[in-house]
Amino acid sequence: MAALESANFALRFSSHLTLNSNRVHPRRRFSSSFGEKFNRKTLKCSLVEQQKQEEKEVSRVFTKEENVLIDALIGIQGRGRSASPQQLQEVESAVQILEGLNGTSDPTSSNLIEGRWQLMFTTRPGTASPIQRTFVGVDSFSVFQEVYLRTDDPRVSNIVKFSDALGELKVEAVASIKDGKRILFQFDRAAFSFNFLPFKVPYPVPFRLLGDEAKGWLDTTYLSQSGNIRISRGNKGTTFVLQKETEPRQRLLSAISTGREVREAIDEFITLNQDVVKNELELLAGEWEMIWSSQVETDSWIENAANGLMGKQIVKPNGDLKFLVDILFGFKFSMTGKYARSGFNTYDISMDDAAIVAGPYGLPAEMESKFTLELLYTDDKIRITRGYNKILFVHVRVK
Repeated sequence: MAALESANFALRFSSHLTLNSNRVHPRRRFSSSFGEKFNRKTLKCSLVEQQKQEEKEVSRVFTKEENVLIDALIGIQGRGRSASPQQLQEVESAVQILEGLNGTSDPTSSNLIEGRWQLMFTTRPGTASPIQRTFVGVDSFSVFQEVYLRTDDPRVSNIVKFSDALGELKVEAVASIKDGKRILFQFDRAAFSFNFLPFKVPYPVPFRLLGDEAKGWLDTTYLSQSGNIRISRGNKGTTFVLQKETEPRQRLLSAISTGREVREAIDEFITLNQDVVKNELELLAGEWEMIWSSQVETDSWIENAANGLMGKQIVKPNGDLKFLVDILFGFKFSMTGKYARSGFNTYDISMDDAAIVAGPYGLPAEMESKFTLELLYTDDKIRITRGYNKILFVHVRVK
């Protein structure tokens, strides 16, 4: 996938009317100021509406089958490195369905394949390219692939972006088209581009001495008609899922993975989903894994666990709720209780049965936790809440 590029808007206000301040009535002066604020507010609202419309247009470019793949990717960390067998099966099933459909014919001959793609998922991330072996499984880095075949110097490049402030690593390969699906490539150069240095730092891989190890091929087995999703399989048996346009949930999860501007991403996500959050939301049953909170630590890990600041929440449709946290060597912290609706999108949570468990055995712990849980957004894959001590939480549904 390629990163969704955000547009920068510059709002400029200029005055072409010169007035004698001694002749301007105070009331008129107030009206002018009010009008300027009103215009700014109106323009800001129009920009928000424009952004929401653009998001809706992006969501429409994904077909039903493509959205199944996107849903399967939600919650998978390390771009597949930490995926469970069930998650891998869901992704592979969605991939096979898309590969069996009529995507763009002869993708290597299409202009849609050109450009920067963001890597969202890969199998066997430790066995392929130098970048994959070292960087792909690190969520705090963004990984891209650039494909430019219609130039005097056709190339396929793999890029790891460490951060906007630090810089990136770019590994380049000379590329050629074999047929409608296959690209042949040979890595020939790589370098770090650090923003604090005026020169590039060579990446220590002797491509010229690697011979055939520096060569490979990449088959594009599915390229969406919109040019936003690409599935490729490499010569070492690796499957890649890449995107150009990302949908809002993916951008939120990307912000969480990189740890940058998460609150802003949450605010944007909720704003873009006003049609959902204005309705009464349900605390959906299932197993929910916490992936981010606005406050990670309290006084001790056991207090974190008791207040739902870590681990999983298992929600039962009968009003039962369980907090479950893996500790070490098969030991788990378990705490059960109840939830009950208390208002519009709010639930009262009462947890009072805690224990340290290992298999069938448990050691009771005298603990109690009561708080109000406010649902800010939920669907069948992701949930945003305000819980204990007004802390913001993001959970993904794993079962």
